[in-house]
Amino acid sequence: MPLPSPQSSTSAGPAGPAGQELVPWWRDRRVLPWLVQGGVGLSVLVVVAFLLANLIRNLTAAGLLLSWNWLGQPAGFDIAETLLPFQASDPYWRGLLAGLVNTLRVVLTGLVGSTLIGTLLGMASFSGNGLLRGLTRVYVEVVRNIPLLLQLVFWYFVVFLALPNGRAALQLPGVVLAKSGLYLAGFGAAGWIGPQLVNGVWQAPLRFSVEFAALLTGLIAYSSAFIAEVVRGGIAAVAKGQWEAASSLGLSWFQTLRQVVLPQALRVIVPGLNTQYISLAKNSSLAVAVGFTDLYSVAETTLNQTGRAVEVVLLLLGTYLALDLLISLLMNGLNRLVQIRER
Repeated sequence: MPLPSPQSSTSAGPAGPAGQELVPWWRDRRVLPWLVQGGVGLSVLVVVAFLLANLIRNLTAAGLLLSWNWLGQPAGFDIAETLLPFQASDPYWRGLLAGLVNTLRVVLTGLVGSTLIGTLLGMASFSGNGLLRGLTRVYVEVVRNIPLLLQLVFWYFVVFLALPNGRAALQLPGVVLAKSGLYLAGFGAAGWIGPQLVNGVWQAPLRFSVEFAALLTGLIAYSSAFIAEVVRGGIAAVAKGQWEAASSLGLSWFQTLRQVVLPQALRVIVPGLNTQYISLAKNSSLAVAVGFTDLYSVAETTLNQTGRAVEVVLLLLGTYLALDLLISLLMNGLNRLVQIRER
């Protein structure tokens, strides 16, 4: 048996355990990704540190170094509609909190309303009634392609501010819609109480301003059109055989959707709903266009009075970011629940 030549023995690289050739660390594919990510992360930190240092230097030169003492000073303005009692003598932080409560009220109500209407519209896209399918498509295409700001202006100035007052107001069972606001029946000290006209002024256990009604109507109408498309896509992802199997069992169209199709479509619908819910929460800041006092409106007034632009903007950014992250966290948890688990 011939012996190996000296040239062949010296040409090979250094051998590792079990005779494997050792790779230099700068060529190791397991190390390179971590090096690249570490370099990018370090570069980002350096840029952020430079920007923060520049911001602090400029604020110090202008005598506007970050300070939060103004939060305890009297606000000096009123909030027309809020669930949290607020007076002009209360501090700024309480005014911002009252604005946040208003924002949360709009967001939560808008999420429920847009989900219900959007789901019904998405289901109607598969109806056997051609007229219903056509009307659904027209609604979705028209509403989705008109900017939300224009829709809010339309609902506020063209619809709600054009409503009559007094006995000429729009009256439905338990509901009165007038220029002065939306009045709803509810439980009071004497039991169930409906809207009543007293000395030419409507009174009811529940009253919402026209600004709140216009904002909520616009947000629900706009968001429900997008949610309808998400629901329609989820339903379309379910195999046609599921419809045929349900029909062979004698289930009606609605029973098939509710008991067979929608439970399977949820795994496709929920991720899309997460995006639409976050968009609704951010779009609620357009309340300033219809005069509703939300967090953004209160923050804008606070900025004008205190001149603390950086602090106010940081509060706004942090609050909306936390709200969107909370929605995303809850929807991700729901998404894990509806996913199919293989055994």
